[in-house]
Amino acid sequence: MSRFDPADLHGIHAILYALFDGNEKLDREAMRRQTEVCLDAGVHGMAALGLATEASKLSEAERMAVMEWLVEDTAGHVPVALTIFGPSVEEQVRQARHAVGAGADWLILQPPIVGQFSAQEYIRFFGRVADAIDVPVAIQNAPAFMGRGLTASDIAELVRQHPNITLIKGEGPVVDIAALIEVTEGQLPVFNGRAGLELIDNLRAGCRGFILAPDCIDHAVRAYEFYRDGWDEEAEAAYRDMLPAVVFTMQGIENLMCYGKRLFGERAGMPVFDRAPALRPTETGLAMVRRFAAELGRLGEE
Repeated sequence: MSRFDPADLHGIHAILYALFDGNEKLDREAMRRQTEVCLDAGVHGMAALGLATEASKLSEAERMAVMEWLVEDTAGHVPVALTIFGPSVEEQVRQARHAVGAGADWLILQPPIVGQFSAQEYIRFFGRVADAIDVPVAIQNAPAFMGRGLTASDIAELVRQHPNITLIKGEGPVVDIAALIEVTEGQLPVFNGRAGLELIDNLRAGCRGFILAPDCIDHAVRAYEFYRDGWDEEAEAAYRDMLPAVVFTMQGIENLMCYGKRLFGERAGMPVFDRAPALRPTETGLAMVRRFAAELGRLGEE
């Protein structure tokens, strides 16, 4: 059972990068340190195993380990969301139950990355997984990145059919998020991603918050807190501080894994290694990472 009411979820939630060692194994200590850095930045929640955590590169055992690590490392200080990845209802239900048993407060369901099917097929798929668990569930709707998704009307139908689907994780421009909020009549907390692009305008449209990789997480928290306090000019300034780096990293998911992860490592003082196959950095890209890291400042320092 979740310790947090879905209606109370808000703000900037950090989703972990998958951090590997030089032998391409998940690095337990680096993952713990990443969580600590995010908590120190004042995040309002933590998440793992979405696109940023490269779930498709992890074995099921590794995904389950990451679930346990994140719950352990957050120690109940903030709500924890875990994304469920898998090609079948059976696998998603198995992972979802493990996540709940580990202590997740809410789950995010991804569409299976197999084939292309009708909206009704995805509605039935998500519904069967959601009905098998008893914590709040969100649907990740990211057609631009995943090649499959639902319309706002499809999501509204899914929510009507399955009462524990109580949140939406979008990955889209603010105009699409605003339409989703309108169709669902503002009854569901909607979180966006996309590294924080259009952050302030999303909040103005009624977006409840963001789930972001941690490379610019401190600046996103600052922008959100300023906006929440009614300091619009300061919120816009904080957003402008992070925007050039966000535009640089958010050129696609593989680019984020390559350069966003390295920007986090540079700012946090941690080495970054890839698990093949991966987009490899260029000297131009690395120079930009170093420049943005210097402009943004070290994570954990004022």
